[in-house]
Amino acid sequence: MTTDPPTEPTEAPTPGGPRRARLAFRRWRRTRPFWAALWTALGGFVIFFLPMAPLGKILQVGVGGIAGMAGGVLLMAMALLILLLPGQRHTAGVIAVIAGVASFPLSNLGGLFAGMFLSVLGGCMAFAWLPEKPAKRRFPRRTTPTALGSGSA
Repeated sequence: MTTDPPTEPTEAPTPGGPRRARLAFRRWRRTRPFWAALWTALGGFVIFFLPMAPLGKILQVGVGGIAGMAGGVLLMAMALLILLLPGQRHTAGVIAVIAGVASFPLSNLGGLFAGMFLSVLGGCMAFAWLPEKPAKRRFPRRTTPTALGSGSA
């Protein structure tokens, strides 16, 4: 048995490491339509992977399977556009709604309605999202009498 004291760590843990990362992610997430992009991507994922089957079955499905995969890829691309370029959210939201509705006849009833519903929900949320307004000042600025034009004549 040894009686050596336990060694101390050489690096001090960063104060609030995981908490700081979580708060930074929250701050970033609130500056863009995060939930709209998430629902759109999930809808695209469902529409894309639902018709996925072995290659022989996809070839038998034909254009319907390929159109479903193309619609899913388009929806996932729109989700990235919504997330990374919030200024283009209106265009991407409209395209996501159109692609989601178009998936109904093109891809197994829109991913058995789930993918269609999620992509339309995400597109509508992206179109309706507004950035946060800056907080109002608690105390108004004071103005000087000369700035109001009440100087001596």
